[in-house]
Amino acid sequence: MTQKLLLAVALVGVATTAQAAPRYAASIQRTDFGIPHITAKDWRGAAYGVAYAYAQDNLCLLAEEFVTINGERSRHFGPAGKVVVAFDPIDNLASDVFFRSQIDMKALRQGHAKQARAAVDLIDGYVAGYNRFLRDAGPAGVPAACRGKAWVRPITRDDMLRLNEKQMLLAGSLPLAAGIAAAAPPAAKAVARAEPVAFNLDDGGNGIGSNGWAFGSEVTSDGRGLLVGNPHFPWNGPNRFWQMHVTIPGVYDVMGGGLAGTPMPTLGFNKDVAWTHTVTASRHFTLFQLTLDPADPTAYLVDGKREKMTKMVVTVPMPDGTAPVTRTVYGSRFGALVVVPAAFMGWGAKTAFAIRDANHNNQRGLMTWLAIGQAKSTAEVRTAVESSLGIPWVNTIAADRAGNALLADVTAVPNVTAAQIDACATPATKPLLASRARLVVLDGSKAACDWQVAKGTPVPGLMPAADQAVVARTDYAANSNDSYWLNSPRAPYATLSPILGAAQSLRTLRTRSGLVEIEAQLAAGKLDRRIAKTMAFANKSLAADLVLPALLPLCVADASLADACTALAGWNRRFDNDSRGAYLFAAFWTRVESNPAIWRTKFDVADPVNTPRDLNTDGAVGETLRTALKAAVERLRTEGIALDARWGDVQFAQRNQDRIAIHGAHGELGVLNVQQSVVVPTGFTPMHGTSYIQVVGFDAAGPVADALLSYSQSTNPESPHFGDQTKEYSAKRWHHMPFTPAEIAAARKGAAVVISE
Repeated sequence: MTQKLLLAVALVGVATTAQAAPRYAASIQRTDFGIPHITAKDWRGAAYGVAYAYAQDNLCLLAEEFVTINGERSRHFGPAGKVVVAFDPIDNLASDVFFRSQIDMKALRQGHAKQARAAVDLIDGYVAGYNRFLRDAGPAGVPAACRGKAWVRPITRDDMLRLNEKQMLLAGSLPLAAGIAAAAPPAAKAVARAEPVAFNLDDGGNGIGSNGWAFGSEVTSDGRGLLVGNPHFPWNGPNRFWQMHVTIPGVYDVMGGGLAGTPMPTLGFNKDVAWTHTVTASRHFTLFQLTLDPADPTAYLVDGKREKMTKMVVTVPMPDGTAPVTRTVYGSRFGALVVVPAAFMGWGAKTAFAIRDANHNNQRGLMTWLAIGQAKSTAEVRTAVESSLGIPWVNTIAADRAGNALLADVTAVPNVTAAQIDACATPATKPLLASRARLVVLDGSKAACDWQVAKGTPVPGLMPAADQAVVARTDYAANSNDSYWLNSPRAPYATLSPILGAAQSLRTLRTRSGLVEIEAQLAAGKLDRRIAKTMAFANKSLAADLVLPALLPLCVADASLADACTALAGWNRRFDNDSRGAYLFAAFWTRVESNPAIWRTKFDVADPVNTPRDLNTDGAVGETLRTALKAAVERLRTEGIALDARWGDVQFAQRNQDRIAIHGAHGELGVLNVQQSVVVPTGFTPMHGTSYIQVVGFDAAGPVADALLSYSQSTNPESPHFGDQTKEYSAKRWHHMPFTPAEIAAARKGAAVVISE
């Protein structure tokens, strides 16, 4: 054979080998409760496997989410239907207008092209894995809930970029989506527009939450780090967590959870570090009050100079046979125009309001979570968070095997100082900043009131990490969604910009409850995983402990309350499934908890964990308490619920034919294990609260983790994992997480699914 022919044969062999090598490849091994362990040789393959496994469990949920972020809900579900885009429902038309106007695909594509190779591969791998599952399932394999629906379709990279953008805005401008869609100048108000929802000005009631505790070597029995993570997130929709374990041998090995469309865990643990997140008290957007041109409500003045608003005409497809609907969305140098009726922010002849979100076009988060997953210490976690400013709206709480504890309240937040807020105040600024909503309103008539630019930040206008709060200790740090000020009650933080939350101020009962329990346990001895698990599901009510000793004598004196007193006296002051009288107290507490007059000892900045306290039962306040308890009794009788009903008979989750008792209760009761429920026939069912719970310690070799997913892995009623972990949660049965190859092999359920293309 000639040398030339040999070369030709060799080249053919190389080409054949290259064609045979798959671009995407992954192995998916399930263990107890359907938890997938995805193994791949690279980032593309890892995301490919994650997407395939997620679609197996939650295809209909994610397919509908792609409809939402593409602004196609009106077309498929009608304009008047409702959807939860953040944490409250809005109508489909408002949702479509928001997503079609506020997602800048050109900017997202340009930003994505500049990302690290790993980020690009993760996105492309997820697209390939989702589409592979659709091909493998075929029309008949699609779950019944969305089988035959036109909106179940293959996805593209753009879909994933939109999904990431939506998640970045989740606790920023997204809750005001309806207000952006409805914003119109006075002359246009005669045109029918979507009505904005009443934006919830009460931070304590909107469901966003979590508890995160990191313990260090000083307070743990083994001298290693210990983490308790208890995110409070929705039980339904795309903001549900899903468990996964992703391994690229020698590169990445992380087990934990993520939201719909997440190509890797965003909270969890590796060999050396465990971390969780809680929603921060920082505000990730500001509102700007615009001074309008008297002759034109679509123009505004900045430093006395007139600027015309931008206009975007948005066309929203309607169901077949119905003409599309068009809306005009307005913008300014400070962002989109918005109306917030609950805050008395409308669009009049003299003023209007605009919103600027620090997480708009934030594509840094993916690589930040990747770096956290590869960290070997809390110091490396801190570096990842501080250098990128890519974490959108959550605290990062971590513990490591060496015994270090970290709480970094460092996010993409506007660089606005206290002095600037004072200098740029409008009449609305102080009352809204002082409210529980803590909206930051700046004067848009002055260019100097825009966000300040600091050196070294990845995006101009973001607050440097050095000006945000970081607690690094070897005892503990804890957060339950209050501000940075008391994350370490043994060393309260110095006061920072108001945009980061309030300092030296009243803490929520849930925050106080957590700190009371931690300090009580530490007074009794050092912590271990067993104690931490007991604390997480103790279901104690700090409100009950503070109130009942004084309330019971008050109501005994009133014969009409004898039955109520008997029920409350017999209650164990917990919200366990077997707790009797818990619902009566909850119905009473909702009527009085916001009244500061009920406390004899007022809030004391020198003792924030233990104040306010001491129930005031004198005079008119005592009568208010009696009236509230009578109203609670009447409510239960109207609902047909006994005063001493078991809590688990009142609060439950329905999984097919199984009615599963659910322990935990609203955080305003001072209960750490939060469950916020909605009324259903014969009781209440959770909509928001405890989701993926993990308690992670370490031994000499690596992590030792116990976890639960309260609502289970799958949203498909036909799946065996539709309610299996919900039953385990009900029974408080924690489960060891198999992490090593040997543990996974011992716990495997069925053969591994190996996919490639």
